[in-house]
Amino acid sequence: MAQEPRRAEGGEPQDDCLFCKIVAGHIPATLVRETDTTVAFRDINPQAPTHILVIPRVHYPDAASLAAAEPAVAADLLREAGEVAGEEKLESYRVVFNTGGGAGQTVFHAHAHLLGGRGMQWPPG
Repeated sequence: MAQEPRRAEGGEPQDDCLFCKIVAGHIPATLVRETDTTVAFRDINPQAPTHILVIPRVHYPDAASLAAAEPAVAADLLREAGEVAGEEKLESYRVVFNTGGGAGQTVFHAHAHLLGGRGMQWPPG
């Protein structure tokens, strides 16, 4: 299980955060879409034919802390997930936020998984 890092204050970039490095352009990613507040890129370990991560440019360790501190950015993230789904021509899709190591979160920078292109079972695993 991944070790959860200390909480970042005020949305500041973290030197040890993979997604902060992608936002800064220090680590390459297959970008799909960018806005002033979000970045969307293809997951390197896709769990569906379409698996795109939509992340805020600001650093918060999970979706709940992002929504509490910057609700407009959290709304942007969800809106962008919908925009990306449209661009990917997904008629149905799932948006997932994992929070904490026990839920499968391995990068502690808030992010949404946009999954589509295959049938999704309920309840999820």
